[in-house]
Amino acid sequence: MQQSTLLFDLDGTLTDPREGITRSVQYALAKLGIDEPDLAALEHFIGPPLLQCFMSTYGLDEATGWQAVNHYRERFSVTGLYENRVFEGVPALLDALQAQGRTLYIATSKPTLFAVEIARHFGFDRYFTRIYGSELDGTRTNKVELLAHLLASEGLAPASTLMIGDRKHDLIGARSNGLQAVAVGYGFGSREELLGEAPAYHVETLADLHRALVG
Repeated sequence: MQQSTLLFDLDGTLTDPREGITRSVQYALAKLGIDEPDLAALEHFIGPPLLQCFMSTYGLDEATGWQAVNHYRERFSVTGLYENRVFEGVPALLDALQAQGRTLYIATSKPTLFAVEIARHFGFDRYFTRIYGSELDGTRTNKVELLAHLLASEGLAPASTLMIGDRKHDLIGARSNGLQAVAVGYGFGSREELLGEAPAYHVETLADLHRALVG
């Protein structure tokens, strides 16, 4: 894994956003009259684009799906994005990669507005050249489109760029853009989900990721 440029997913790769996302989804559903008392049942919302997840999980049409997304953002933008924690070992990993002279970006389906604030609030924005996310209107929530936009905007060569993420969307986005990918097993994608996409690398823990990237 000697690529000079590393693209990190945010949720489930750098941070554990479980509480903020699931409580905000629960809030949105309640606004639509849907009672979901089990927060664990909402963890599959972590990673994929929200609109598609609301629509596929609850059989909503697109208009109602957008209502759910907007209700979600009512809570997430004020409270939910701070109900988050940086995974232990992430600051040490980013320090080591920065010391090696690697160039780091965040590539997340989360709206850029929220991703930038999370990175600022938790103090890891300084490691990243730029944070790439989606737009509030849903543009570039698809990781294939997001990574294509990132590569083109930054003039990056796929051969020297590596994607690191915890869900199949990260791996599909990487493969579609000619990137190798590292699937991390400590996030929210199951082993079956990740290995089903045949990533170039698979690591179980953050310590394993540190060893693989830094040595």
